[in-house]
Amino acid sequence: MTSHNYIALNLRFIWIRDQERTIYLETRNFMNNRFFLIRPTASLAFFLAMLTISALAGTANAAAADKSDASPKINVKQAGLISESNSKIFSELSDTALVAMKKRAEEIKIQGVGVIAYIEGDNVTTWTSKMIVVGKLKNAPNQKDRGANLLAIAYTKATEMADTLKDSGTSGRPPMTGETGWQGGLIKKVKTGYVIASFSGGPSEDDLKVAKVGLDILAEKF
Repeated sequence: MTSHNYIALNLRFIWIRDQERTIYLETRNFMNNRFFLIRPTASLAFFLAMLTISALAGTANAAAADKSDASPKINVKQAGLISESNSKIFSELSDTALVAMKKRAEEIKIQGVGVIAYIEGDNVTTWTSKMIVVGKLKNAPNQKDRGANLLAIAYTKATEMADTLKDSGTSGRPPMTGETGWQGGLIKKVKTGYVIASFSGGPSEDDLKVAKVGLDILAEKF
């Protein structure tokens, strides 16, 4: 019975049939799966050359796979996205601003939701934002009241400001569909764009007090 010895090399296999003393070199996924038959009379140089070709093919295939797996690089400016540097600034400041808003809301004994956002440039094409819940996310509905989604209202104030570039409820135009026209949101022009802060949950004058704390922290660094 014929026995076989196997040696693996880069997913290509070499084996020796002991009885016939014939060397087979299989180059799988290379040269159309052809087999190279090397008789004992073949030169050692040819055999080593085939091994080298097999190894090089494996390296080339691995490099091609790595290249195909690489994610395409996005041109942030061309795509209208926020630059990495300003995204980093917002990320570093956001928690500080939101915690300060939470503290201010607790001081004046109101609950609700705070929102902060950063818009890069003069044209509003994208923003980065973050929110915090202070005590409650909503006013639950009951028989006399439909209730209120405080997160939605806080973001509505912010989105109104993104369009008007004025504090919420002060644009002088009638509210559009999706807007409330309520006060409680502040916007400020900064060197690289705009910063926004809004709060919903208390009376408008108290919402403004909370929003101002967050806005001041953002504006100081932008």
